[in-house]
Amino acid sequence: MRRYLRIVVLCMACGFCSLLYAFSQLAVSLEEGAGGGGGKPQAAAASWLAGGGRGAARGAGSAAHPGRADRYSLKVQPVEKMHIAVVACGERLEETMTMLKSAIIFSIKPLQFHIFAEDQLHDSFKARLESWSFLQTFNYTLHPITFPSENAAEWKKLFKPCASQRLFLPLILKEVDSLLYVDTDILFLRPVDDIWALLKKFNSTQIAAMAAEHEEPRIGWYNRFARHPYYGKTGVNSGVMLMNMTRMRRKYFKNDMTTVRLRWGDILMPLLKKYKLNITWGDQDLLNIIFFHNPESLFVFPCQWNYRSDHCIYGSNCQEAEEEGVFILHGNRGVYHDDKQPAFRAVYEALRNCSFEDEDIRSLFKSLELELQKTVHTYCGKIYKIFIKQLTKSIGDRYNRPPKER
Repeated sequence: MRRYLRIVVLCMACGFCSLLYAFSQLAVSLEEGAGGGGGKPQAAAASWLAGGGRGAARGAGSAAHPGRADRYSLKVQPVEKMHIAVVACGERLEETMTMLKSAIIFSIKPLQFHIFAEDQLHDSFKARLESWSFLQTFNYTLHPITFPSENAAEWKKLFKPCASQRLFLPLILKEVDSLLYVDTDILFLRPVDDIWALLKKFNSTQIAAMAAEHEEPRIGWYNRFARHPYYGKTGVNSGVMLMNMTRMRRKYFKNDMTTVRLRWGDILMPLLKKYKLNITWGDQDLLNIIFFHNPESLFVFPCQWNYRSDHCIYGSNCQEAEEEGVFILHGNRGVYHDDKQPAFRAVYEALRNCSFEDEDIRSLFKSLELELQKTVHTYCGKIYKIFIKQLTKSIGDRYNRPPKER
């Protein structure tokens, strides 16, 4: 009898506790309902263009939900910045500023510029960039030109002044995960966002992306004249180089100097010592040698992402550009500043003289087309529409929509 009585008392106690728990949960629900909306707090969607347009804030700050400020806080997803590096020495200020302008005009996500320049150029860069600060779409950092102290003079005189600085970017910008390096003579005719998106197409072994030096082997330089190993059939051009620098810093590279694989910081100087009498294009040649021995590490993007006069000087040989237009224009060999390739110069002058006013940008391709039509006496000018095909689309996508949709 006592046993049954104990069971009854135990059941009653459990029932009473369950009833108390139910009432407590009901009270909590009523309290939260009075606080301004039930359920879990929703994460705030941070938008770089919070108010639409190029002058909007770069990102929203944290905010607490009304009525629950002391209980919940909303976490804002950080806005991804696209990091672009450029190395400017000598008379490259104006050219570099035009490149930066072209990146700003079309890009969507915020940009972080890393400008490596000789000390005497820093004040000029700062003054010009500060005059653009009203855009609120980019940040910049000015860096000095720095090489390993024991071999600084040798690195600086390799090929063009300061050009080999790019080789040391993974070691200098240690906190940067991914980076787009471009030469000063680059012009973006499509948002930087689109080439930045190629990082997600890398497979597990790829650490960098470049375009082939030539599409047509009959006019290729490396396959005809190189006295050192080079990547693929015609080598690669390093004027536009997309890098996953975290992977570059971690990788151990195969090489022809030792059976031991070497990290990025350990392989550069031995390569220079071995090949310095055989290389012509400096740091680009060293990159070709590295990726010759590590071909699985390179992602090769189409020629329209690094379009040079080589692609049209003897007739068009970049199929992708013919179909979709030029995405990134590369004015190597000084073609922006002489009369050898007037089509290239016309694009450069149009962007250099363009302001950040929406109306000025909208009318850009019309005035440019008129100038390009004057260049049809050249091989590159005969196919001038490839220079404005993507440009027209980029302007339309970015500037012909209402501000709230940008």
